[in-house]
Amino acid sequence: MAAIELSFSQTFELERMRREIDATQDPQQLRELSKELLRAWFSEKATTNQAIREQLGDA
Repeated sequence: MAAIELSFSQTFELERMRREIDATQDPQQLRELSKELLRAWFSEKATTNQAIREQLGDA
């Protein structure tokens, strides 16, 4: 499967967030951010799977 290309604005936002993470010194803040990112990742996976099921008529 081919990699999905990010738009310029997405690439810019990704870099901004990466720098913010790199600047974070507080371990608790990093843990909370990690949990937030996991939640967002799994939500995105669920949304994608639902859209695929709907496209295939399996909903």
